[in-house]
Amino acid sequence: MKLSLDPQAINNALDGRWAEARRQGRTLALEEITHEDPADDLETTRAKTLAGVELMADTGLPMVALPPALGGRNEHATNIASFEETVTASPSLQVKAGVQFGLFGGAILHLGNAEQHDAWLVAAQTGKLLGSFAMTEIGHGSDVAAVGTTATYEVDKDEFVIDTPFRAATKEYIGNAARDARAAVVFAQLITNGVNHGVHAFFVPIRDEDGTILPGISIEDDGYKGGLKGVDNGRIVFEQVRIPRFNLLDRYGAVDADGKYTSPIDSPGRRFFTMLGTLVQGRVSLDGAAIVASKLALDIAVRYGLERKQFTTVDDINETTLLDYQQHQRRLMPAIASVYASAFALEKLLNSFEEVFSGADESEENRALLETRAAAFKADTTWMALDVIQECREACGGAGYMAENRLVGLRADLDIYATFEGDNTVLLQLAAKRLLGDYAKEFANIDVGGAARYIGTQAAEHTLYRTGLANAGLAISDVFTPQPRREADPVRTPAAFAAGDPARSHGLRPRAGAAPGDEDVGGRRGRPVQFQSA
Repeated sequence: MKLSLDPQAINNALDGRWAEARRQGRTLALEEITHEDPADDLETTRAKTLAGVELMADTGLPMVALPPALGGRNEHATNIASFEETVTASPSLQVKAGVQFGLFGGAILHLGNAEQHDAWLVAAQTGKLLGSFAMTEIGHGSDVAAVGTTATYEVDKDEFVIDTPFRAATKEYIGNAARDARAAVVFAQLITNGVNHGVHAFFVPIRDEDGTILPGISIEDDGYKGGLKGVDNGRIVFEQVRIPRFNLLDRYGAVDADGKYTSPIDSPGRRFFTMLGTLVQGRVSLDGAAIVASKLALDIAVRYGLERKQFTTVDDINETTLLDYQQHQRRLMPAIASVYASAFALEKLLNSFEEVFSGADESEENRALLETRAAAFKADTTWMALDVIQECREACGGAGYMAENRLVGLRADLDIYATFEGDNTVLLQLAAKRLLGDYAKEFANIDVGGAARYIGTQAAEHTLYRTGLANAGLAISDVFTPQPRREADPVRTPAAFAAGDPARSHGLRPRAGAAPGDEDVGGRRGRPVQFQSA
């Protein structure tokens, strides 16, 4: 019996539920204007990247997450799936589009009210209003609650005054700020009637329609970075900049004309984390973009390995193809397996994301699960991408070091993915804290019988993982006991943490002379992650 493969059916399976959106995102790579030329100067590259963002806006994909009343379809994962694929054209395009449609537009969508949606949201998602997401400061990145920028309400003027009180409060690394943004969503300490109510988001114009910087605002260009040449990052300083009270994005905190503050969430801490939780899509999209970049690098390396020949191992005339060497297979095949696994995990993450943001299941438990997954997956896959791309570069030898073959550019561009939208180490601490919190709840009222059952469970898991029966057991369990949270269970087992650094699961080679288990993990060489409360 002759077996046949249907490539389209395989593509459909791999592209998953949002296959059409992914293909639309990839079509941008067919446009020459979206391709970066390493020889281009900074201004030319930025102009090309902006043109790519405008092309994406023309597809209508950034609109699909909006409510039907604004011309959208309330489909949030569709947008994420499409623009993470734009990495195939250029990581700069993916990041700049993410800032424009995901962060700037997303903040207005999730933190603003209906009137603010009417005023700014459609313009943002159609690319007519270019914007920035001004959260990070020179002095505070991961610790968002401590940002120094202030927004002080003045009752007699019915205005907020946005101010940068000291150098470390300068907004820094802000995408779109140096060149293109006309407005920014600015995160600042809301102060009214002498009381600081914590960090809130404000819509702040920063340039006029002609691109002239507005009074009271200073913008500096960050210039060249290690990668992402097409993204115009910059730093912003505010000096007594006045905005109307209307410009407070007030879904979680409002101020009336008399300066009275109200919020649907009484606890300041819970209010803050709820507000930030609405912006989780940035981490979800970086998870997907890192996977796409890894696929691209592997596609380049595998194709090269099938063509490049080296040494006459079979006879004295014909040289052997690189991919026929077992060592070459060992360096690429585990990476392919890791990327496939990460892609299937991403599909689950997108399903969870769609449930929460479409309103299908926005329970507090499901939101917490989404945030934990997004934090852990983003850390794991962005580190994986750096390791995979480097392995692919080395597997292509000198050809892999040529800029036109993209691998060195991909590695440089993806480097910062381990830092923005949350430093990876901090994100893993966040995930660990939540897992430990779940354990604490389980043990809060445990009795002797419960302790015995727990010990028995741990012993059974230990036996399974030591004997290689875990996969079979999980497969049988998934068939007969399909539970919504089942796929998260392996993360909670000691086996998940036994390897220390999750990057060790990527199948990378041990260093010469290394002790067993001391793998090379791309700069984190065998160092276990130390989890602590964050």
